[in-house]
Amino acid sequence: MTDVPALEGPKKKSAMIILIAALAGLTLVAGGGGWLVGTMVAPKVKNAEDAQKAAAEAAQKKKDAGKKGEGDLPKLSAIAGNIVQLDPITTNLAYPSENWVRLEVALVFNGPVDAKLAEEIHQDILAYMRTVSLQQIEGPRGFDYLKDDLQERVDLRSQGRVSRLMFRTFVIE
Repeated sequence: MTDVPALEGPKKKSAMIILIAALAGLTLVAGGGGWLVGTMVAPKVKNAEDAQKAAAEAAQKKKDAGKKGEGDLPKLSAIAGNIVQLDPITTNLAYPSENWVRLEVALVFNGPVDAKLAEEIHQDILAYMRTVSLQQIEGPRGFDYLKDDLQERVDLRSQGRVSRLMFRTFVIE
């Protein structure tokens, strides 16, 4: 009986060495396969990214060229006459907060255009729209109330220098 434990000791060590060698070999094969697949796929991914960048640049150039239409009012940075179109306002409503509103407005000044005042009005409208709920602006009557509220805020902020607030777009999502 003393011979049996002596025989099992060397068998366990040799089985363990074979298992470690097999795992090391499989690891090397898997690493080599991964490297091979990576070198075959990586150039395709890079080419696709380059094509997307080129398409985006072409679309941007086309968009910039198309912006110079005659019917567009100038943005705040490009003022013409006494009308200034403010940058689009996009914000979520107070309730339900998952609803968003996007509006574009233009200001009609009585005299010379004041860019700083226009920016203050823009920020004031943005802050007010964050306090409005969907129920307040539902339907034609709600939209009229909103227009009246915003015109009142513009009148207070401008102290009579802005004669009118014009809605260009109004979208609720």
